[in-house]
Amino acid sequence: MSKILTIGEILVEIVATRRGNGFREAVPLIGPFPSGAPAIFIDQVGKLGQKCAIISRVGDDDFGWVNINRLTQDGVDVSGIDVLQHGTTGSAFVRYREDGGRAFVFNIRHSACGQIDLSDKSLALIDTCTHMHVMGTALYAPSVITSILTAVERIKAAGGTVSFDPNLRPEILDSPGMHEALQTVLSMTDLFMPSGEELFLFAEAKTEKDAVEELLARNIKAIVVKRGDKGASYYDDDTRIDLDSYRVEEVDPTGAGDCFGAAFVTFWLQGMNPAEVLRYANAAGARAVTRAGPMEGASTRAELDALIQAQGNG
Repeated sequence: MSKILTIGEILVEIVATRRGNGFREAVPLIGPFPSGAPAIFIDQVGKLGQKCAIISRVGDDDFGWVNINRLTQDGVDVSGIDVLQHGTTGSAFVRYREDGGRAFVFNIRHSACGQIDLSDKSLALIDTCTHMHVMGTALYAPSVITSILTAVERIKAAGGTVSFDPNLRPEILDSPGMHEALQTVLSMTDLFMPSGEELFLFAEAKTEKDAVEELLARNIKAIVVKRGDKGASYYDDDTRIDLDSYRVEEVDPTGAGDCFGAAFVTFWLQGMNPAEVLRYANAAGARAVTRAGPMEGASTRAELDALIQAQGNG
């Protein structure tokens, strides 16, 4: 059985209950919710019963333990999470704008996960894994980039595979070394999972069809273009599959793309046919938006089956 690894930020998310533009006034807040794109991704993988692990750092504080407890509860190997006695767990304050966009205030670079270094114990954990999933948000600091690239190289050298979700945030695009790291990861990627226009950040082509062909020619095995509530498309050298999203009532979209990616990677590695994999991924993304909090909408397979059965193939 495959074992999926990811490396990157673990944090709590604290959410404004009233819409508006940022935090230059006092507003009511709810949280803390377990969060961090890699953590949401790997939690959804674990909840599907897939062997998986995460390497990260948190402080020895309530924000750190609320994450560790959730990940453990959902079946994730947390042995790669360092708990720093005098560290502070990362945080993200989030406020939704009237147009549905989000304003973030992050504390990541100066938190416990601001530096992730690989110990002998972490390297041993990497060597038990057969697949590495890279989130673009995790390329926020030089030590984290080095850790991720080391894991990618070791897993690939052992015959494993790599998936890559750019998941780019404007707030972190100026992180040192990020642009170079994105290209390096892409060069070793088997499954590429951009959202919408992200596709064109990695290709010179101006149309989706041409951009996909350009990227597949770089030895990427498959590409999944995520379109949010408009569904998703799958491409490989021989196939294109388009599926609409499932119709649900949106409560909180945060984490939906991470849950989509987790379901896709999990079932893709299990050898399920691409159309069925895309169906499960769409269902995971749809269920995720029906719960408040970024990790609260992670689904079991039974829950995904129920949604698919209730709404048809999607």
